[in-house]
Amino acid sequence: MTGFKINGASEHNDSPKSSAEILELFIGYIKRETLKPIRGAGRWIVFGFAAALFVSIGMVLGAIGILRFLQAMILEGSAAWSWINYLIAMAFCVTVFFFTVSKIRKGSLEK
Repeated sequence: MTGFKINGASEHNDSPKSSAEILELFIGYIKRETLKPIRGAGRWIVFGFAAALFVSIGMVLGAIGILRFLQAMILEGSAAWSWINYLIAMAFCVTVFFFTVSKIRKGSLEK
C-alpha cells in the first residue's frame, strides 16, 4: 500500500476552464499579490519621507538654537574654547539621530 486512497468518484470538477476564467483568475491573483503590497509600500514611503523631512528640520533648528544659546550664554568671551559649543550641538544631533533610528519598526506592507 502506498498510503493513497484511490477512489473512482472525484470530488473536484476536472472540466477544462475557459480562457476567460483563467484570465480572470490571473488578473485577480496579480491584483492581490502585487497591488496591495505596492499600495502599502507607497504609504510607507510617503509617511517616511514626511517624517524624515520634519525630523531633519527640527534637528537643524534645534542644533542652531542650542549653538546660539551656548554662544550667547556660556563661554561667550572665550575664543580658545569656542569649539566646545559646536561639539555640544553635534552631540545633540547625534543623540536625536540615534533616538530616531531606535524608534524605527519593521512591519507588514499590507496595512
